[in-house]
Amino acid sequence: MELQHNTYHNQASWREIPWDLAEDCSLSVGGTTFLIVAYSTVMAVGLIGNSCLVFVITRHKEMHNVTNIFIVNLSCSDILIGIICMPATIIYTLMDHWILGDTLCKLTPFIQCISVTVSTFSLVLIAMERYQLIVHPTGWKPMVGQSYLAVAVTWIVACLISVPFLSYTVLTFPFQNMSVPYPINEHLVCMELWPSVQERRAYTTSLLIFQYFLPVILIMICYLHIYLRLRRRKDMVDRGRNNTQKKNKGATRINTMLISIVVAFALSWLPLNVFNTVFDWNHEAIPSCGHDIIFSFCHLTAMVSTCVNPIIYGFLNSNFQKQLKSTLLSCRCWGVTERYESVPLSTVSTEVTKGSILSNGSISNNT
Repeated sequence: MELQHNTYHNQASWREIPWDLAEDCSLSVGGTTFLIVAYSTVMAVGLIGNSCLVFVITRHKEMHNVTNIFIVNLSCSDILIGIICMPATIIYTLMDHWILGDTLCKLTPFIQCISVTVSTFSLVLIAMERYQLIVHPTGWKPMVGQSYLAVAVTWIVACLISVPFLSYTVLTFPFQNMSVPYPINEHLVCMELWPSVQERRAYTTSLLIFQYFLPVILIMICYLHIYLRLRRRKDMVDRGRNNTQKKNKGATRINTMLISIVVAFALSWLPLNVFNTVFDWNHEAIPSCGHDIIFSFCHLTAMVSTCVNPIIYGFLNSNFQKQLKSTLLSCRCWGVTERYESVPLSTVSTEVTKGSILSNGSISNNT
């Protein structure tokens, strides 16, 4: 049974997979219903949440700063995943064959790889920008023009990384060169045909490193330094003031959100990356009929990240809630839009940093 098993790449050639072809591995009615409902919910929440982020930020010019530009970039890549990748994956999973045509067969994994790369690079850029402003507040500060350049470079690099999918993804009939002892109802499948297994493994392993491990390490390093710096600043403020309860509460909230960013990103993508690694290097370890269920769980978990990002960066931000409310009121002509203080949708802002970074306009105590 052919299945698009990877957010980055499709399943390897059928000739490499000695599964029992006579075994019925179709999903149950309950399993099919669950997948449809789960994917539909994730797509709806992700598209609505990220669309709100993009709409609010782009509508208010005063919110066009470095952090928010990176957040819009992250949301755009998540929207692309929700529009292209998730529908194609669930259709392919349930149909057991490809019905979307040759063009989408090549474009879907290509766009998937681009979207994942842009998402991870955006998270890294956000972490690095926060690191520079918090840890080195008097040093070099990225400008808005530089952030647009970084976004452009991110998309260009993502496209270059994803080019092999355009070359090696094909729409074909499975088992067309194989002799089997029983008739097979052949359907078109969308699959990768690499020149060799070694080349495929080298490419997918490189993606694993550059799309997961290195970004996670960089994000953890940046936020660890930020956490330690905020903690030192809080201690200094506590020694100089008596009313520290509010600041302690704010610092605790920010530290919790910082940890949530790293944990949400790492955990949501960990199952799929483990699945892909096992499949690439030892696909016999994955049960033939368990393949669909395992993959669907891993892929769905990864897709949840498109819902988590707008929640962390936007809907837990009180200023974003006010901006969204004022935008909706303005669109419905219910009155004059109330003006609120403009801050980026950052998760590392806190009162204890406002004094040292206020001049940059990117930190606020209203996160």
